[in-house]
Amino acid sequence: MREINRYDKSREYYERASKVIPSGVYGHQGPAEGCFVPVEAFPFFSEKAQGSYFWDVDGNRFIDYMCAYGPNILGYNDPDVDAAAAEQRKKGDCITAPSTKMIEFAELMVDTVASADWAFFAKNGNDVTTLSIMAARAYTKRKKIVFFKGYYHGVSPWTQKLDYPGIIEEDVCNNIYIPWNDSDALGEVFDKYKGEIAAVISQPYMHGNFKDNVLPAGGFWQRVRKLCDDNDTVLIIDDVRAGFRLDIAGSDHYFGFEADMICFCKALANGYNVSALCGKDFLKNTISGMTFTGSYWLSAVPFAAGIACVTKMREMDIAKVLDEKGKKLRDGLVGAAKSHGFDLRVTGAPSLFYLRIADDPTLSLHQRWVAECVKRGVYFTNHHNHFINAALSDEDIAETVQVANEAFEVVKKN
Repeated sequence: MREINRYDKSREYYERASKVIPSGVYGHQGPAEGCFVPVEAFPFFSEKAQGSYFWDVDGNRFIDYMCAYGPNILGYNDPDVDAAAAEQRKKGDCITAPSTKMIEFAELMVDTVASADWAFFAKNGNDVTTLSIMAARAYTKRKKIVFFKGYYHGVSPWTQKLDYPGIIEEDVCNNIYIPWNDSDALGEVFDKYKGEIAAVISQPYMHGNFKDNVLPAGGFWQRVRKLCDDNDTVLIIDDVRAGFRLDIAGSDHYFGFEADMICFCKALANGYNVSALCGKDFLKNTISGMTFTGSYWLSAVPFAAGIACVTKMREMDIAKVLDEKGKKLRDGLVGAAKSHGFDLRVTGAPSLFYLRIADDPTLSLHQRWVAECVKRGVYFTNHHNHFINAALSDEDIAETVQVANEAFEVVKKN
């Protein structure tokens, strides 16, 4: 059995943080309000990262399957991306007039993403999902937006629910919610709200939290595309989480259709802060007329990093690389679970997989297993997607499966 991690320094830092930062470590997955269950199994603060690993402030090393919640796609501190960013930083970053790197980056995105005629850059996924909704409403002169239940599109008021803190009825009164994979329900909604729906927004497949992920049914996206065309409604794909992990040309391309607008962020620049909204030519003038900007949105360093990252992903066929690694990990984990009598479900794309031990509907069994893995240096988290990165080695996968075996053994014994 492996030595169990200690987190003494993490707890000391958390005490300091909680005095000056709301929740100490904020976010829906954080220790104060998130999915660290039991909380004592998890580190709170990191010291450094490299490749497929990060080290916490207590010196514990973790094989990282959260990848900073998605941005780490090539491996932490990728030398090509970091070199491009460093070279641009010597010249300038946040300047009154933008660098021509912005043009190069937009040209690369248009050349890479199948449905893209233009690219608009911001900083967060929430920035570009919000812009896409505003643009759809501006273009169609309509209010209503269709969502698929189980969605996550950011944290702006329009993305949330009426019973969430700070959300008022006016924020969400034009939201329509229908079941995932139910194109008949979408058709009924279009009939009910004829001429009122500005946009349908969706992830490329349902990769929500607290439940198995679900791929689109055969023909689903083609039916959705036709319904949107027939009703002059804008189709938006939120590829913030899945972008480039299924297909370098976009997840809509992977599933055989074209979005009108598609949102990217996490993997776009391997951790440098930039996001992108790409779209069809008919929406370009609408975007040009939007009042939507930010203090650092024209920073050149993330553009240079993004160019290097997308170029490298294209050259290495990133989706194929991640798919192969993800399948190898999936097979190892499922085999380890089975050898101890557990039913481990691995759903979604292999590069963006979701884990759930199906033997206990309360989820506590799954939480205990994840905790035992984390305490032994494999960083999973409860009830969220996990991410594969290109730096993950066969040795890392073998070590992960070994740790998973130990964790299953402990859970079974207890």
